[in-house]
Amino acid sequence: MTSRKQIYRRFCAEETSIPIFSRDWWLDVTAGSDNWDVAVVEESGSVLACMPYLCKKKGGLSVSTTPPLTYCMGPWVRPAKAKPSVVISRQKYALEKLIEQLPRFDHFKQQWHYTQTNWLPFFWEGFNQTTNYTYVLPVLRDESTSWEGLQDNVRREIRKATGRGELYVRDDLPVSQFFRLNKLVYERQNIPLPYSENFITTLDKACTAQNRRKIFMAQDEHGVLHAGVYLVWDDESAYYLMGGSDPERRNSGAMSLCLWEAIKFAGTVTRRFDFCGSMIKPIERFVRAFGGVQTPYFTVSKTPSKLAATFLFARSLVQAPK
Repeated sequence: MTSRKQIYRRFCAEETSIPIFSRDWWLDVTAGSDNWDVAVVEESGSVLACMPYLCKKKGGLSVSTTPPLTYCMGPWVRPAKAKPSVVISRQKYALEKLIEQLPRFDHFKQQWHYTQTNWLPFFWEGFNQTTNYTYVLPVLRDESTSWEGLQDNVRREIRKATGRGELYVRDDLPVSQFFRLNKLVYERQNIPLPYSENFITTLDKACTAQNRRKIFMAQDEHGVLHAGVYLVWDDESAYYLMGGSDPERRNSGAMSLCLWEAIKFAGTVTRRFDFCGSMIKPIERFVRAFGGVQTPYFTVSKTPSKLAATFLFARSLVQAPK
């Protein structure tokens, strides 16, 4: 008998609209091939809806969250051209069937892709929702129009970087050099790195094999790297997955330059540029200046276990800003 996971793997090979973060090869790397499964709803021999999820044990509890560097997961429901009432009824049916297939868990939490806006059936089943924001930029092959969409301060930073800063961007350097820049971001803030270099190397190999990544790093005339941007993409969107910069050279304009090069490149391979938004005020202010449209996306969660709820509450007290 064909398993849901086998059905999903075949479907991922056929369906181009599934976001990169929900694809089987991505989850094999970021979660581990044995640590994820998928709910699948079929109709007339084709997939109507699907929803991958993690399944792991933590402290004796069943926990389902998103893996490292996985910006979003959530359901995928086949688009339909019909009256709004018919479309919503179809979504309701599909989402209810997906929920029925989810295993028992003590804690569940997923960020959804911003295209999935109907979480009502999850609400009816006791799930909660938090709204977050990203910025999404329609990418254009017309470079001058994209340039005009940038705020004045971003254009000044880019001119400074390429002018008196004499920086130029390379996309042929190994991921190990980017990782050193990325690690500096966490060291500057005294925050533990949420992944290992081996994890990044393995993910990079998978993305390279799929031809779904490019790294942009700004270098000066002495060969010193100032900043870098790690970009991944699918057929619908590019995603600013990671960044890194040398704290001693943060005023060189290098990060703005790298993002500008990434945006221009995205226009050659996909339709949109997603900044993988942040609710952190300085980061939000920085990415907003590139002209993207503020776009909400959902975090959907449920914690049936009182023990898990107590643990999460205690952790929130420890991690609360002082």
